[in-house]
Amino acid sequence: MKRKFVTNLILVLFLNLLIKPFWIFGIDRTVQNMVGAESYGLYFSLLNFSLLLNILLDLGITNFNNRNIAQNSHLLKKSLTNIVGLKFLLAVVYAVVCLLTAALIGYNKLQLHLLLFLIFNQFLISFTLYLRSNISGLHLFRTDSLLSVLDRSLMIVFCSLLLFTPRLAETFSISWFVYAQTAAYVLTAIITYLTVLHYAGTFRMRLDWHNIRLTLKQSFPYALLILLMAFYNRIDSVLLERLLPGSQGKEQAGIYAQAFRLLDALAMFGALFAGLLLPIFARMIKQGENPSPLVQFAFRLLIVPTILVAVASIFYAQPIMSLLYHEHIELSAPLLGILMTGFTGIATTYIFGTLLTANGSLKQLNQMALAGVVLNVSLNLLLIPQLQALGSAYASLTTQLLTAMAQVVIATRLFQFKVDYLLLLKLLGFVLFCILAAKASLFLNDRLLGFALLLLSGVAYAFLSRLISIKAFVVILKDQTK
Repeated sequence: MKRKFVTNLILVLFLNLLIKPFWIFGIDRTVQNMVGAESYGLYFSLLNFSLLLNILLDLGITNFNNRNIAQNSHLLKKSLTNIVGLKFLLAVVYAVVCLLTAALIGYNKLQLHLLLFLIFNQFLISFTLYLRSNISGLHLFRTDSLLSVLDRSLMIVFCSLLLFTPRLAETFSISWFVYAQTAAYVLTAIITYLTVLHYAGTFRMRLDWHNIRLTLKQSFPYALLILLMAFYNRIDSVLLERLLPGSQGKEQAGIYAQAFRLLDALAMFGALFAGLLLPIFARMIKQGENPSPLVQFAFRLLIVPTILVAVASIFYAQPIMSLLYHEHIELSAPLLGILMTGFTGIATTYIFGTLLTANGSLKQLNQMALAGVVLNVSLNLLLIPQLQALGSAYASLTTQLLTAMAQVVIATRLFQFKVDYLLLLKLLGFVLFCILAAKASLFLNDRLLGFALLLLSGVAYAFLSRLISIKAFVVILKDQTK
């Protein structure tokens, strides 16, 4: 299983490193610089609003289906027959609830227009993710990897035409950005559907109310978990836009978005780990295999670069934000280090939370997530009026670290993991080394050179201290060739 994880991780990382950084820093960043913080802040808050209610589109079906198909691949055609129709039904419910909630909140005509397209986009994303859960559940990771970057690849093509064609760029607005995403998501959904059809064969879509009730009952704990985690991960910008008066709320949401974009970029790569690990963990648990070696292996691979990037973001926040943005740099730079430190908690969640999800430990996860929501909302309500976007960043940091610690404790108890004190000492030593290396690098006049040396020295220390073992990779890859 370790070999399967590593070889497919290399492929999916390669594809995503090829596509997604260009999307985030070449397209998404250019859009914000072109339309301004206030206009992008409006889009960003509406996007997160659509994500808060996104659970109504899925109700935990995708995660449940991924685990179910991984353990019972022969049920693929039956699953598609029962669930595809349900996904369309849920899309109607989601759209109605979103629009009614938006009307109650007081969104104006322009906001509702953009929200309508974002609602449709969320349906397309959710439907595509459900279809891909069947592919990854079958352990067809290479096919799933290619599909995972298809939407962003198409968006890059469409948005590049809009942004870099002089006549089109003159009239570019945030609305065109949303329309381009819609076109890309439609094509991706169609291609993914045809791919699943190739493996499943023909099936008849139907609404069997008995099966719908059974599916929803089984998936409800997953739905609740996703809803709660979405709230404490995404509600910050919505609260900023709503709690602060006038245009200040939109502007602060835009400033928050500048720093959050880098966190979101890293989260994409963390999600790749989770996407690979969920079906692998599920099959290992069903077969009675010990997941501990894979858990520790995956945790080391993810947490080491996460710590290094977090430290680099704290010491080089100003140069990074100056390189990426044209305005509000002084305000967004302090947020970057805070949010990236919080990503260490998110990275931990991608490993231990995924293990608990694969194990079906939803009761414990939901209790943890509910506590996270209460904590995050309380901190935001307390800190936003005083510190604005900075308050949201502190709320996010606190929530992510505490919820991650809770998941590690739960997993350790359920699986009776032995605490690896040597690993903890090595990680502490790595953190201290990175901080010292960062401080030393600041003595160089060339900030780019200092940043590069910090990253290189951190990577070298990780290998020399055997936090990451080259030998383990060589052995795994040699086994793959046999």
